[in-house]
Amino acid sequence: MGVLEELVYHVIRQDFVIKFFALVGLRIISRKLKPQPDAPNPLNLKMNKEITQLTERHVAATYGRYPIALIKGKGMHVWDASGNKYLDFVAGVAVDSLGHCPPRVVQAIRKQAGQLLHVSNWFHIEPQARLAAEITRLSFGNKVFFCNSGTEANEGAIKLARRFYVDQGQKNKTEIITTYKAFHGRTLGAMSATPQEKIQKGFGPLVPSFKYVPFDDIAAMKKAITAKTCAVMVEPIQGESGVNIPDKKYLKELRKLCTKRNVLLILDEIQTGFGRTGHLFAYQGFGAKPDIMTLAKGLGAGVPIGALVMTNRVAKSLGPGTHGSTFGGNPLVCAAALASVDIVGQKDFLKNVRDTGKYFLSRLKELSRKFSIIKEVRGMGLILAIDIDGSSAAVAKDCMEQGILVNSIQPGTLRFIPPLIVSQKNIDTLIRVLTKSLARLS
Repeated sequence: MGVLEELVYHVIRQDFVIKFFALVGLRIISRKLKPQPDAPNPLNLKMNKEITQLTERHVAATYGRYPIALIKGKGMHVWDASGNKYLDFVAGVAVDSLGHCPPRVVQAIRKQAGQLLHVSNWFHIEPQARLAAEITRLSFGNKVFFCNSGTEANEGAIKLARRFYVDQGQKNKTEIITTYKAFHGRTLGAMSATPQEKIQKGFGPLVPSFKYVPFDDIAAMKKAITAKTCAVMVEPIQGESGVNIPDKKYLKELRKLCTKRNVLLILDEIQTGFGRTGHLFAYQGFGAKPDIMTLAKGLGAGVPIGALVMTNRVAKSLGPGTHGSTFGGNPLVCAAALASVDIVGQKDFLKNVRDTGKYFLSRLKELSRKFSIIKEVRGMGLILAIDIDGSSAAVAKDCMEQGILVNSIQPGTLRFIPPLIVSQKNIDTLIRVLTKSLARLS
């Protein structure tokens, strides 16, 4: 080997050795920095401050926010701007039904985004038509109207119920009965259907012709219905009020009552729809088909979409010009929802939700036997709650500091609405953290 060749050889060899050890060093460092699964880091809020300060300066203060900015999600976990990892039992308030950034949904969004983002509903939209066909195949409904959120879907249901009886020549049949502790949304009509002072206060006058009765009380409903009643509107399970589950016969009896009294039954399945209870729709578990059903949250698995599902009988009252939405049912969100529905609609998937929900409920009941401050445990599928004799907000904050996100939905009530892919291992991790938090509270 000549001098020149030997020099080149040593240079290349030295460069290779440097690069090799640099790569090994980076991998060692990255492994040390990478959080272990379900092992939360000590909470570091330093890097979150810039985002939280921007929010406080420029975003309307309509939410009481935790002091963290979530910037990344995968499966059951999210990360904040400081790199802290959290196990998520909130799921964007029951929206991220398949976890964060589910691959098939992300793939569908990417494909559709490169093909067609938005066109007017003056034209036929393929993903919208296919999604409507899937929803009607899987439910009682024959027709679907798409919008952008749950409150919009409920506004549509209110309009449809009143218009239906006008078209029947019964113009005085405009009254809608809802239940105390219900939550149907924050737009004016949906808010008027939500008999909670904290929601309605300061926004009067409300939309007239709403009447309220206690939830899970058939006798009260029978008494309230009059010749002016056009619809009864209820949630199969009251989610925002703390997971209030009615008697198994309640919805069946409500269905019979509405049929007998010529009143439409509207089921608000914004939170319970698309697998949350272990059935694709909660009404299927209770055995009571509605005339109108509203959907949102889990339908899009993370993208904003709402839907109004109805029978042919009532759908006739939604002709051209009676209702509409510029963005409702656009190609992008419908492509995402199609991917979501294809997964959640599988029998094995729903069975797993039911089985995991039973395990979750049993672990919460086990916890209640250890702590007398737990007053009640309830749940169906993967919508569950516990009532505690103490501050649920304090428990939620403590859990966050230990790397678990839970929801303090009412004073003294913790709600658990995780992604439907939650595992028993994830639940066990939550129980360990809750045990520590409740011990401190006790």
